Amino acid sequence: MQDDEKYMRRALDLAAEAAAKGEIPVGAVIVEQTLDGPRVVAEASNFKELSGDPLGHAEVLAIRRAAESLGRWRLSGCTLYVTLEPCTMCAGAIVHARVDRVVYATQDPKAGAVQSLYQILSDPRLNHAPTITTGVLQAEASEQLKGFFRALRAKKD
Repeated sequence: MQDDEKYMRRALDLAAEAAAKGEIPVGAVIVEQTLDGPRVVAEASNFKELSGDPLGHAEVLAIRRAAESLGRWRLSGCTLYVTLEPCTMCAGAIVHARVDRVVYATQDPKAGAVQSLYQILSDPRLNHAPTITTGVLQAEASEQLKGFFRALRAKKD
């Protein structure tokens, strides 16, 4: 649990960096378990608004970077830490990349595809089902997102 909090704090830092750029504050960190212990192989934050890329979600970007860093598309032996429950696209990418474990901070009742709206990562019809841990630093992640959207609404008023 201590490692989970450590890596989720880094994901929250990445999310804060995204928010400062006008992106929805979501951060993702991918950690590989090695014989020498865990090591970060990739990290990313949302980059959809600035890039104009609908695939610019933190999870997708982190998965791409991890595959590049490791020189393989199968991310077995890796854990993905993300501040918000993955959407359907990101959940699909997680399944296809064979990520072993997903740790997310807070649920997404409008688009969550791990537990909230859909259960893609635990669907027995699919060829891979990572272990799922939820609620790590949930209050911090939830407040970060709520604060971002409050500020955004205040700008529009």
